[in-house]
Parts: sequence; C-alpha cells; structure tokens
Amino acid sequence: MQTFTFLYFTFISLSLILFHNIILVQALTSPLDIAALKAFKDSIKPSSIASSSCLASWNFTTDPCSLPRRTNFICGLTCTTDSRRISQITLDPAGYSGTLTPLISRLSQLTTLDLSDNNFFGSIPSSISSLYNLQTLTLRSNFFSGPIPPSITALKSLQSLDFSHNSLDGYLLNSMNSLTKLRRLDLSFNKLTGSIPKLPPNLLELAIKANYLYGPLQKQSFEGMNQLEVVELSDNKLSAMLPSWFFSLPSLQQVNLANNTFTAVQISGPRADGGGIGSRSNLVALDLGFNRIRGYAPANLASFPALSFLSIRYNGLRGSIPPEYGHIKSIRRLFLDGNFLNGKPPADLVAAGTTVSGSLGDNCLQACPRWSQLCSPPQKAISVCKRAYSGRPTP
Repeated sequence: MQTFTFLYFTFISLSLILFHNIILVQALTSPLDIAALKAFKDSIKPSSIASSSCLASWNFTTDPCSLPRRTNFICGLTCTTDSRRISQITLDPAGYSGTLTPLISRLSQLTTLDLSDNNFFGSIPSSISSLYNLQTLTLRSNFFSGPIPPSITALKSLQSLDFSHNSLDGYLLNSMNSLTKLRRLDLSFNKLTGSIPKLPPNLLELAIKANYLYGPLQKQSFEGMNQLEVVELSDNKLSAMLPSWFFSLPSLQQVNLANNTFTAVQISGPRADGGGIGSRSNLVALDLGFNRIRGYAPANLASFPALSFLSIRYNGLRGSIPPEYGHIKSIRRLFLDGNFLNGKPPADLVAAGTTVSGSLGDNCLQACPRWSQLCSPPQKAISVCKRAYSGRPTP
C-alpha cells in the first residue's frame, strides 16, 4: 500500500510538473514585450485598423507567441525560437495611421521592424537606439517628419535602413559612418539638405535621390567604400565637377546622378599599357542626364568594358560625338539627345541592324539618317546651333 501511495503521488507530481511546463511553453512571452506590443497597438488610431488586417488579430487575451495562431496574432509579428521574445514586426500595408511609440524600445530582441506603406506620422523616437539587435529598419512610404535621430547610429547591428518616401528634413548625420554593418541605405524622397557626409564603409547600395543635397562629391565621403555597387543621387542640387576618383570605386555598377547641377566630368585616360580607370571598371549603367555639363562628351567612357547604358542627355555638350562611342561593344542604350553635338554621328551607331537604342536627337548633327531610330527627335534648327557656336546665349 505504501509503495502504491508513493507511486501515486510521484505520478501526480510529475504530471503537475509536465502540465506546468506545457503552460510555460504555450505562454512564455516576456511581459516587457507584451507591454511594448500593447503600447504599439494603442498608438495607432483604431479607425485605421481594418477588420481584415494583421493588427486586428492582435488580441491580448492570448499570449502573442502561443501556438497555434488560428484567430489571434495570425500575422505581423514573429517570435524567437524559444517563444519568449518578439523578433520581428512586419506590418501589412493596411493604411495604419498613428505614431511610433517610444516604448517600442522595450523589444530588445527585435531584429526586423518594417512599417512600410502605411500612414504613420510624427517623429522617429530617439529611443529606437535601444533596439541594439535590429538588423532591418524599414519605415518607407509613411509620413514621418523631423530630423533623423542621431541615436540611430547606436544600432551597430543594422544592415538595411530604409526611410524613403517620408517627410524627413534636416542634415544627414556626420556619424553615420559608424554603422559599419550597414549594406543598404535608402533615404530617397524626403526633404534632407546639406552635403554628403562620410558614409558607412561597407555599403552595397546608396540611395538619397529626390532631396535637397548640395555641393560637390567629396572624396572623403566615399573613402574606403570598396563594395559600393549602386549609387542613386538623382534629383538633388549636387554641383561642380564629377571627379575621376569617383569612377575608381572598384565595385561600382549602377550610377544615377541625373537632375543635378554637375558642370563637368573628369575621367583619367588609359595608360600606355592599356590600363586605367575604365579598363578596371565594372560600371554597367551611368545616368548624367539633365545636368549642366559643358564641353566635349567624355570619350574615355568608351573604355569601360561593361557599360551598357549611358545617358548624358540635356546638358550643354558641344563638338562631335566621340568616334569611340561607336565601338563600345557592350552599349545597348545611348542617350545624347538635347545637347549641341555637331558633325556626323559614328557610322556604327546608326548603321542598319544596330542593336543600340536611345536617342541622338535634338542636337546639331549633320547626316543623321532619318530612318534611324537613334536620330529621333529631329535636330535643332540651324539658327539655334549657329547661336550656340557663336557664343551667344541660346533660348
């Protein structure tokens, strides 16, 4: 009897322990994380939470990380493997409207915060710096305003930062280069101003187009950026000469500097041994359209072996089209329209069967065959061309 009683109580004890462990497995989300999630949802206008949206399923009568999620917390968040902490918040683009609560900083294990394509407004809280495990921060296409908080540079694990399509203003952070793990930076379509500071050294993609940046490109801003592949700085007020060192960035593939006020392009020529910037370049696409570039078209661009897209349209180029442009084997799209180029175009560009598309129109070219797609639109009136080459101002 004593043996039976012992075994019985042992069984009961083990059952209680097992039951307790099951409860812990099912409901172990950190209270701090739950409080932060509640504050996050409370900062969003209830009228903007559609019944079919992710946030509508955030019902705190159940544990956020409990499984299975049939009716509550069905989307919008991810938990760590031990179901104790929130690791990701990725909202659906459901038109949520509200502010980003400073209490979001309590989610210390968060690796991804993505609120893109909604209607969040107000400033980005400086407390976001407490999210020290954050790797991806995406606030794209909202209505955030004010400056970029300097505390953002405390996010040393950050790999992708996207604040594009908001209303952020002020200057770029001088300390941004401390984000040494950052690979992608997109601040496009905001109201940022000033010059470009020293950039994070390991960037692959840089996009700050459609802002109010001004001044020349400074070598120290891009120093040590040996992995930079994509540069999108169009639609700003960047000026002066586009220097030769810029084309020496070893991994550069796509560059868009259109719609600025650059006045010249400097590219050092090939060396006697056939080397030089061009021969070592990986550049595939270069857009310098709608600037204020004067003088001759840079012939040295023909030495870039992978160049497939080139636009220097609507600048102030004069003289003939460099004959080297007719021998760029990789070129597929070429836009030189809207300048004052004269003489005959390279025969290979306008020959029957050419694989090059684009435009040489709206120039001062002679003998540009009308049947060639490249020769459209028509050339400028002779009177306009004469005025341009006489030194008189053109309309």
